Amino acid sequence: MRQIVLDTETTGLNPRTGDRIIEVGCVEIFNRKLTGNNFHRYINPERDSDEAALAVHGLTTEFLSDKPKFHEIAHELREFVQGAEIIIHNAPFDLAFLNHEFERMGLPPFIEHCSSVIDTLVHAKELHPGKRNSLDALCDRYGISNAHRKLHGALLDSELLADVYLAMTRGQNTLSMDVEVDAGGGGGMLLEAGPLGDILVLSASADELAAHDDVLAALDKGVKGECVWRKYSPQG
Repeated sequence: MRQIVLDTETTGLNPRTGDRIIEVGCVEIFNRKLTGNNFHRYINPERDSDEAALAVHGLTTEFLSDKPKFHEIAHELREFVQGAEIIIHNAPFDLAFLNHEFERMGLPPFIEHCSSVIDTLVHAKELHPGKRNSLDALCDRYGISNAHRKLHGALLDSELLADVYLAMTRGQNTLSMDVEVDAGGGGGMLLEAGPLGDILVLSASADELAAHDDVLAALDKGVKGECVWRKYSPQG
């Protein structure tokens, strides 16, 4: 299954009042693995960004002035996402801009070129009702480092969201072992179970317990709180 994690940056909040896309970032996932086959373009919106938007993404009019216009990258973007399942955080926002840009060119809406759309914000709210479910909050929750995210960027945010999505949908791994049984009786031999040996219990030394506590402290720092292993720790 081919999936594309997508994010955009824009000049403002509303395409209907003239705001435009200034950056598109796409990260490809195939059979739940990141392929490295990504798509990233900066775009000249032919207008300035709102002050609030500029504070979020930091992409100035001067920086974008020599970048291609949206119509120059639209067909390339359409080919990249063709038939894939699209994954977006707060999908209505990005889709409104993408559909508007495609309609300006007389093309079918962006969403018609994809097989379906998953909104990770909706999924996160179902999994974590009543909690913060921004991308930063989800990175903290799933232990994904976003320390390098000083400003929003379409490709960076897509890479973080791809990691969040894979963690959020990983499911529970089974601890049981599937054992193949010879049902045909062709030479299989049944062995009687022997007696269990004595169970040896070796307690951790004081140095080992101290080292274990250092590891837990490092995990606490990494998740900015109390790591899950604390509740299983005899010292916790």
